[in-house]
Amino acid sequence: MAIRIISDSSCDLGLEYAKKADIEIVPFYVSFDSQNYMKELVDIQTQEFYQKMVENPKMFPKSSLPSIQDYVEVFTKYAKQGDNIICLCITSKFSGSYNSAKNAAEIVMQDYPDVKITAVDTMVNTVLQGLVVKETVRMRDNGVSYEDMIENIDTIKKTGRIIFTIGSMDYLLKGGRVGKVLTGAVAKFHIMPVITLTEGEIFPSGICRSRKAAIDKVIDKFKSYIINEKINPDDYIMSIGYGYDIDEAIEFKQDIYEAVKSFGDEIEMNIHQIGSTIAVHTGPNALGIALVKKYDC
Repeated sequence: MAIRIISDSSCDLGLEYAKKADIEIVPFYVSFDSQNYMKELVDIQTQEFYQKMVENPKMFPKSSLPSIQDYVEVFTKYAKQGDNIICLCITSKFSGSYNSAKNAAEIVMQDYPDVKITAVDTMVNTVLQGLVVKETVRMRDNGVSYEDMIENIDTIKKTGRIIFTIGSMDYLLKGGRVGKVLTGAVAKFHIMPVITLTEGEIFPSGICRSRKAAIDKVIDKFKSYIINEKINPDDYIMSIGYGYDIDEAIEFKQDIYEAVKSFGDEIEMNIHQIGSTIAVHTGPNALGIALVKKYDC
């Protein structure tokens, strides 16, 4: 039986990668008026979404998870072919996408009892989720068994981490996430927070008065993490996540690489744009670094 890899669109890998890697993306929905919802990557592209955010700074978009029926339709398509399915979902602490996928799997397996369908709570999101998806693709291409793939995913997802900053607190405030990052009193000031995501939760890692200071602190926190945890960067895959400004991301990638290149010989680091689902909470100016351990290291 073939193994079919599916992810919700929080993985931020884009349709071009999905086609190349032969995976399926189940889109989230986004809206600028809380009434008309568009499928991410289908009805609205990421750069178009950011452009609208930049042009309308007082407009705060919202997102909605894929429905059970959305997953049922995708799972059924591959179950009919006899494919076993692994579906990688955004952390359940941020969204109900995993529960939708899990319920859909139970429904579809009633009609196709010989097919295995596993919904996975990746405990991560955005480009870090994308790294977990990429490693899952590599397992499939390397001939790893279905059961071993599930076990490996459960192991590597716990090694994932994102350290990032944002351009404004406004989107976190509107999205209800700020309570986990900063106190209400601090949130009233114009500050740039540095935030860490690990095991499905976000934690404050510092505050700065300027964009440059925040970016420098992200780099410093990342380097300290490499040193303190005695990490060999060659055993990990990494990704720069950015919002609207690709040029800033390219410069940031070089700065990150310079900070950690002495710790590894073959550091693997890509750049991916943060998608609409996460941008609803982070705004157009998110910038950070994600890493997850390779399954075979």
